[in-house]
Amino acid sequence: MTDWTAGYVADIGYTHGYYTELNPARQALPFLNAGLAPPQITHACELGFGQGLSVNLHAAATGVHWSGTDFNPSQAAFAQTLASAAGSDAQLFDDSFAELAARDDLPDFDFIGVHGIWSWISDDNRRVMVDFIRRKLKVGGVLYLSYNTLPGWAAFAPMRHLMTEHADALGAEGQGIVKRIYGAIAFAEQLLATNPLYSRANPQIRERLETMKAHNRHYLAHEYFNRDWHPMHFATLAEWLAPAKLRHAGSAHLLDAIDAINLTQEQQTLLNQLPDPDFRQSVRDFMVNQQFRRDYWIKGPRRLNALEQAEALRAQRLVLIAHRPDVPLKVTGSLGEANLSEAIYTPILDQLADHQPKTIGQLETSLKDQGISFPQLLQATLILTGAGHLAPVQTDAAIAQAKARSDALNRHLMQQARGSSDVQFLASPVTGGGIQVNRFEQLFLLSRSQGQQHPSDWAEATWQLLHSQGQRLLKEGKAIESEEENRAELNKQAEAFAAKRLPMLKALQVV
Repeated sequence: MTDWTAGYVADIGYTHGYYTELNPARQALPFLNAGLAPPQITHACELGFGQGLSVNLHAAATGVHWSGTDFNPSQAAFAQTLASAAGSDAQLFDDSFAELAARDDLPDFDFIGVHGIWSWISDDNRRVMVDFIRRKLKVGGVLYLSYNTLPGWAAFAPMRHLMTEHADALGAEGQGIVKRIYGAIAFAEQLLATNPLYSRANPQIRERLETMKAHNRHYLAHEYFNRDWHPMHFATLAEWLAPAKLRHAGSAHLLDAIDAINLTQEQQTLLNQLPDPDFRQSVRDFMVNQQFRRDYWIKGPRRLNALEQAEALRAQRLVLIAHRPDVPLKVTGSLGEANLSEAIYTPILDQLADHQPKTIGQLETSLKDQGISFPQLLQATLILTGAGHLAPVQTDAAIAQAKARSDALNRHLMQQARGSSDVQFLASPVTGGGIQVNRFEQLFLLSRSQGQQHPSDWAEATWQLLHSQGQRLLKEGKAIESEEENRAELNKQAEAFAAKRLPMLKALQVV
């Protein structure tokens, strides 16, 4: 019997996560900050799209034509349902990578995204993937690839191997992967309780296991319990991608570009002395004990001159995607938590508090009397975007083109929220991607779309729906039992949603 899974966990679905780094509308800012011409993206592909939430949000909320595959047919079917609901032209398959590579009905791509899956597949599949990228990525095209990294995983790798060995050797196949995961974690705790020399030499293992226990079991199944699990040094990955003519363009995680929150002065000095850019990445990974990398790679980078870079950066539009009073003046990097200057960040956030798109150049002009220099403004916008408080904005033409598809997909997702909390994002044609909107907020929006205008009506409609399914709200991890308390809590949440979140979602054209 053929094993179509190739050792990958397939008896449990992947999480319904959304990954903003895959958003084509977001890519100009990190490229411009690195002094590179950003890609012009009309055709994109995601390899291993999981449940397909990212690919569908981006297909609905941008004008980009998307293709992609995930070999799990249940996940591909879910993704196809979302594409149909949105009315997008996304081509989503359940092909293996080899089958996708053999297709003759795919365009060449300006962008290919690979989130996470690189670490969980065999070398044979990696070779197929690299060959696909070599043949199908256009000159000037971009690859996004995220992967588990060494040295950050070095200490925990033996424990991960032991847990998967326990799941295979002592877990009964008929129990399913979730019960085998529980058993493997329990055994790991038993082992650590004996105080082995391994944990004494690696004291962070106990903390890592505690963090692991807090994760969703579906996530754990795919993250830790595949047959293939290969954290990789940056230099090794660069060797893999060399046949596809790819050069490292920079991190897709914007906070990585801010040395002040990640590296000591001594570390910055040492890195600046290293002439080879790829070797600098390897050394930097040791400095921050990198565990997970999110990188853009480009096939033929074009460097901008200083004038081109400055003009393009000033033309970049941004929008606030958080409630202004809730934005903390703190950010966390590899060095820990850092305070942000009120004198710089408060005026910037105040300018953006109306959730209307503004260019960096417009902000510069508005803040010229505040003593904020352009380099300070640029660093602040990078930090606020990297921390998830700001988002790049599409052109007005792209917004208008995407609005109908985004609305259709959001209507479908809000209907799905009636019976499930799986999907916690809706599409924004303004940002070209997903905006986090939890289940209750989606149900409030659904009630509002049905003509109920007052928050108390949204809360009551939501309670009736939950009550009909025997569901209760949770507060501090415990179910609220009485109907009166459930209604009160929903009313409180609906009022807060109307005051804080609804104005933002309107501005982002989510509703």
